[in-house]
Amino acid sequence: MKNILIVGATSAIAIACARQWAKEGARFFLVARNGERLKQVADDLTARGAQFTACHQLDIDSLDRHSGMLERCASELGALDIVLVAPGTLPDQAACQADPSVAVREFNTNAVSVIALLTPIANVLEAQKRGALAVISSVAGDRGRPSNYLYGSAKAALSAFCEGLNARLFKSGVHVLTIKPGFVATPMTAGLPLPGPLVATPEQVANDIVSAIEKRKDVLYTRWFWAGIMLIIRSIPRRVFKRLSL
Repeated sequence: MKNILIVGATSAIAIACARQWAKEGARFFLVARNGERLKQVADDLTARGAQFTACHQLDIDSLDRHSGMLERCASELGALDIVLVAPGTLPDQAACQADPSVAVREFNTNAVSVIALLTPIANVLEAQKRGALAVISSVAGDRGRPSNYLYGSAKAALSAFCEGLNARLFKSGVHVLTIKPGFVATPMTAGLPLPGPLVATPEQVANDIVSAIEKRKDVLYTRWFWAGIMLIIRSIPRRVFKRLSL
Protein backbone atom coordinates (compact mmCIF):
# COMPACT_ATOMS: atom_id res chain seq x y z
CA MET A 1 0.00 0.00 0.00
CA LYS A 2 1.54 3.29 -1.16
CA ASN A 3 1.52 6.51 0.84
CA ILE A 4 1.20 9.35 -1.66
CA LEU A 5 1.41 13.13 -1.26
CA ILE A 6 0.01 15.11 -4.20
CA VAL A 7 0.43 18.89 -4.33
CA GLY A 8 -1.76 20.50 -6.97
CA ALA A 9 -4.13 17.58 -6.54
CA THR A 10 -7.03 19.20 -8.41
CA SER A 11 -5.12 19.45 -11.70
CA ALA A 12 -6.36 17.16 -14.47
CA ILE A 13 -3.05 15.31 -14.75
CA ALA A 14 -2.74 14.83 -10.98
CA ILE A 15 -6.29 13.47 -10.78
CA ALA A 16 -5.64 11.01 -13.59
CA CYS A 17 -2.49 9.75 -11.83
CA ALA A 18 -4.28 9.49 -8.49
CA ARG A 19 -7.08 7.45 -10.01
CA GLN A 20 -4.57 4.85 -11.14
CA TRP A 21 -2.98 4.64 -7.70
CA ALA A 22 -6.41 4.53 -6.04
CA LYS A 23 -7.13 1.25 -7.82
CA GLU A 24 -4.16 -0.20 -5.92
CA GLY A 25 -5.61 0.91 -2.59
CA ALA A 26 -3.18 3.80 -2.06
CA ARG A 27 -3.37 6.24 0.86
CA PHE A 28 -3.43 9.94 -0.10
CA PHE A 29 -2.64 13.33 1.36
CA LEU A 30 -4.11 15.78 -1.15
CA VAL A 31 -3.11 19.43 -1.32
CA ALA A 32 -4.62 22.19 -3.46
CA ARG A 33 -5.87 25.77 -3.31
CA ASN A 34 -9.57 25.06 -3.92
CA GLY A 35 -10.91 23.27 -0.85
CA GLU A 36 -14.33 22.39 -2.31
CA ARG A 37 -12.82 20.88 -5.45
CA LEU A 38 -10.25 19.06 -3.33
CA LYS A 39 -13.02 17.33 -1.34
CA GLN A 40 -14.63 16.22 -4.60
CA VAL A 41 -11.35 14.68 -5.75
CA ALA A 42 -10.94 12.89 -2.41
CA ASP A 43 -14.46 11.43 -2.60
CA ASP A 44 -13.81 10.26 -6.16
CA LEU A 45 -10.59 8.50 -5.14
CA THR A 46 -12.29 6.82 -2.19
CA ALA A 47 -14.97 5.49 -4.53
CA ARG A 48 -12.23 4.12 -6.80
CA GLY A 49 -10.51 2.15 -4.03
CA ALA A 50 -8.28 4.55 -2.07
CA GLN A 51 -7.78 3.27 1.48
CA PHE A 52 -7.41 6.74 2.99
CA THR A 53 -7.66 10.35 1.84
CA ALA A 54 -6.83 13.52 3.75
CA CYS A 55 -7.26 17.02 2.30
CA HIS A 56 -5.23 20.14 3.02
CA GLN A 57 -6.06 23.51 1.50
CA LEU A 58 -2.95 25.49 0.54
CA ASP A 59 -2.01 28.28 -1.83
CA ILE A 60 1.52 27.30 -2.82
CA ASP A 61 2.52 30.98 -2.92
CA SER A 62 2.02 31.10 0.87
CA LEU A 63 5.55 29.96 1.63
CA ASP A 64 5.10 30.25 5.39
CA ARG A 65 2.42 27.55 5.28
CA HIS A 66 4.54 24.89 3.56
CA SER A 67 6.06 23.50 6.75
CA GLY A 68 2.69 23.16 8.46
CA MET A 69 1.33 21.21 5.52
CA LEU A 70 4.27 18.80 5.59
CA GLU A 71 3.98 18.32 9.34
CA ARG A 72 0.32 17.38 8.98
CA CYS A 73 1.13 15.10 6.04
CA ALA A 74 3.68 13.26 8.19
CA SER A 75 1.15 12.80 10.99
CA GLU A 76 -1.53 11.52 8.59
CA LEU A 77 0.54 9.24 6.34
CA GLY A 78 3.91 8.61 7.97
CA ALA A 79 6.68 7.73 5.50
CA LEU A 80 6.09 8.74 1.88
CA ASP A 81 6.38 6.39 -1.09
CA ILE A 82 5.49 8.86 -3.85
CA VAL A 83 5.28 12.65 -3.97
CA LEU A 84 3.72 14.24 -7.05
CA VAL A 85 4.16 18.02 -7.33
CA ALA A 86 1.81 19.41 -9.95
CA PRO A 87 0.76 23.02 -9.22
CA GLY A 88 1.06 25.73 -11.84
CA THR A 89 -0.65 28.33 -13.99
CA LEU A 90 -0.51 29.18 -17.68
CA PRO A 91 0.34 32.91 -17.79
CA ASP A 92 -0.89 35.39 -20.35
CA GLN A 93 2.38 36.36 -22.03
CA ALA A 94 1.06 39.73 -23.19
CA ALA A 95 -0.04 40.60 -19.66
CA CYS A 96 3.38 39.62 -18.32
CA GLN A 97 5.06 41.87 -20.87
CA ALA A 98 2.81 44.79 -19.97
CA ASP A 99 3.00 44.54 -16.20
CA PRO A 100 6.16 43.51 -14.30
CA SER A 101 4.12 42.64 -11.21
CA VAL A 102 2.16 40.07 -13.22
CA ALA A 103 5.38 38.63 -14.62
CA VAL A 104 6.91 38.29 -11.16
CA ARG A 105 3.72 36.79 -9.70
CA GLU A 106 3.49 34.15 -12.44
CA PHE A 107 7.19 33.32 -12.24
CA ASN A 108 6.89 32.91 -8.48
CA THR A 109 3.90 30.57 -8.78
CA ASN A 110 5.47 28.39 -11.48
CA ALA A 111 9.06 28.34 -10.21
CA VAL A 112 9.96 30.03 -6.92
CA SER A 113 7.07 28.68 -4.85
CA VAL A 114 7.49 25.17 -6.25
CA ILE A 115 11.24 25.22 -5.57
CA ALA A 116 10.54 26.48 -2.04
CA LEU A 117 8.22 23.52 -1.43
CA LEU A 118 10.51 20.96 -3.06
CA THR A 119 13.32 21.89 -0.68
CA PRO A 120 11.74 20.57 2.55
CA ILE A 121 10.12 17.67 0.67
CA ALA A 122 13.57 16.65 -0.56
CA ASN A 123 14.88 16.77 3.00
CA VAL A 124 12.07 14.48 4.20
CA LEU A 125 12.75 11.93 1.46
CA GLU A 126 16.50 12.14 1.97
CA ALA A 127 16.03 11.34 5.66
CA GLN A 128 13.84 8.36 4.71
CA LYS A 129 16.47 7.17 2.21
CA ARG A 130 13.74 6.05 -0.14
CA GLY A 131 10.75 7.27 -2.12
CA ALA A 132 9.97 8.88 -5.47
CA LEU A 133 9.56 12.59 -6.16
CA ALA A 134 7.82 13.43 -9.46
CA VAL A 135 7.64 17.08 -10.53
CA ILE A 136 5.63 18.43 -13.45
CA SER A 137 7.66 20.89 -15.50
CA SER A 138 7.07 21.44 -19.25
CA VAL A 139 8.64 21.13 -22.69
CA ALA A 140 8.31 24.94 -22.72
CA GLY A 141 11.37 25.06 -20.46
CA ASP A 142 13.62 23.55 -23.11
CA ARG A 143 13.84 26.77 -25.11
CA GLY A 144 12.53 30.29 -24.73
CA ARG A 145 9.89 31.06 -27.35
CA PRO A 146 8.32 34.50 -27.85
CA SER A 147 4.79 33.17 -27.39
CA ASN A 148 5.34 31.99 -23.79
CA TYR A 149 8.84 32.83 -22.59
CA LEU A 150 7.72 33.85 -19.08
CA TYR A 151 6.17 30.43 -18.54
CA GLY A 152 9.09 28.75 -20.31
CA SER A 153 11.69 30.52 -18.19
CA ALA A 154 9.90 29.46 -15.00
CA LYS A 155 9.79 25.85 -16.15
CA ALA A 156 13.45 26.02 -17.24
CA ALA A 157 14.39 27.09 -13.71
CA LEU A 158 12.28 24.29 -12.24
CA SER A 159 13.79 21.67 -14.56
CA ALA A 160 17.34 22.76 -13.73
CA PHE A 161 16.54 22.63 -10.02
CA CYS A 162 15.12 19.11 -10.37
CA GLU A 163 18.18 17.94 -12.30
CA GLY A 164 20.44 19.02 -9.45
CA LEU A 165 18.04 17.56 -6.90
CA ASN A 166 18.07 14.27 -8.77
CA ALA A 167 21.86 14.05 -8.57
CA ARG A 168 21.81 14.93 -4.87
CA LEU A 169 19.04 12.53 -3.78
CA PHE A 170 20.22 9.63 -5.93
CA LYS A 171 22.95 9.08 -3.38
CA SER A 172 20.27 8.53 -0.72
CA GLY A 173 18.21 6.09 -2.74
CA VAL A 174 15.53 8.64 -3.65
CA HIS A 175 14.25 8.82 -7.23
CA VAL A 176 13.49 12.23 -8.79
CA LEU A 177 11.50 12.39 -12.03
CA THR A 178 11.18 15.60 -14.06
CA ILE A 179 8.01 15.45 -16.15
CA LYS A 180 7.86 17.48 -19.37
CA PRO A 181 4.40 17.35 -20.92
CA GLY A 182 3.64 18.90 -24.28
CA PHE A 183 0.11 19.94 -25.18
CA VAL A 184 -2.49 18.37 -22.89
CA ALA A 185 -6.26 18.79 -23.07
CA THR A 186 -6.98 20.24 -19.61
CA PRO A 187 -9.10 23.11 -18.26
CA MET A 188 -5.91 25.21 -18.20
CA THR A 189 -5.50 24.90 -21.99
CA ALA A 190 -9.21 25.08 -22.87
CA GLY A 191 -9.85 27.55 -25.68
CA LEU A 192 -6.25 27.64 -26.91
CA PRO A 193 -5.64 26.88 -30.62
CA LEU A 194 -3.68 23.66 -30.04
CA PRO A 195 -2.59 21.35 -32.89
CA GLY A 196 -4.94 18.38 -32.53
CA PRO A 197 -2.53 15.54 -33.46
CA LEU A 198 -0.05 16.68 -30.77
CA VAL A 199 -2.59 17.01 -27.95
CA ALA A 200 -2.67 14.27 -25.30
CA THR A 201 -5.37 13.45 -22.78
CA PRO A 202 -4.62 13.66 -19.04
CA GLU A 203 -5.09 9.88 -18.88
CA GLN A 204 -2.41 9.28 -21.50
CA VAL A 205 0.00 11.55 -19.64
CA ALA A 206 -0.85 9.85 -16.35
CA ASN A 207 -0.09 6.43 -17.83
CA ASP A 208 3.33 7.72 -18.85
CA ILE A 209 3.99 9.26 -15.42
CA VAL A 210 3.02 6.18 -13.43
CA SER A 211 5.15 4.00 -15.69
CA ALA A 212 8.13 6.38 -15.50
CA ILE A 213 8.01 6.38 -11.69
CA GLU A 214 7.98 2.59 -11.63
CA LYS A 215 10.92 2.46 -14.07
CA ARG A 216 12.81 5.17 -12.12
CA LYS A 217 13.31 7.38 -15.15
CA ASP A 218 15.07 10.71 -14.67
CA VAL A 219 13.20 12.72 -17.31
CA LEU A 220 9.89 12.01 -19.02
CA TYR A 221 8.71 13.68 -22.20
CA THR A 222 5.02 12.98 -22.59
CA ARG A 223 3.79 12.01 -24.99
CA TRP A 224 6.92 10.24 -26.21
CA PHE A 225 7.19 12.18 -29.51
CA TRP A 226 7.96 15.41 -27.65
CA ALA A 227 11.50 14.19 -27.00
CA GLY A 228 12.15 14.28 -30.75
CA ILE A 229 10.28 17.53 -31.30
CA MET A 230 12.24 19.33 -28.61
CA LEU A 231 15.53 17.88 -29.83
CA ILE A 232 14.84 19.50 -33.19
CA ILE A 233 13.75 22.79 -31.63
CA ARG A 234 16.84 22.95 -29.41
CA SER A 235 19.10 22.30 -32.41
CA ILE A 236 17.83 25.24 -34.50
CA PRO A 237 20.55 27.93 -34.65
CA ARG A 238 19.66 31.05 -32.70
CA ARG A 239 19.97 33.31 -35.74
CA VAL A 240 17.25 31.23 -37.39
CA PHE A 241 15.18 30.53 -34.30
CA LYS A 242 14.59 34.20 -33.47
CA ARG A 243 12.98 34.70 -36.86
CA LEU A 244 10.46 31.90 -36.38
CA SER A 245 6.91 32.40 -35.11
CA LEU A 246 6.72 29.79 -32.38
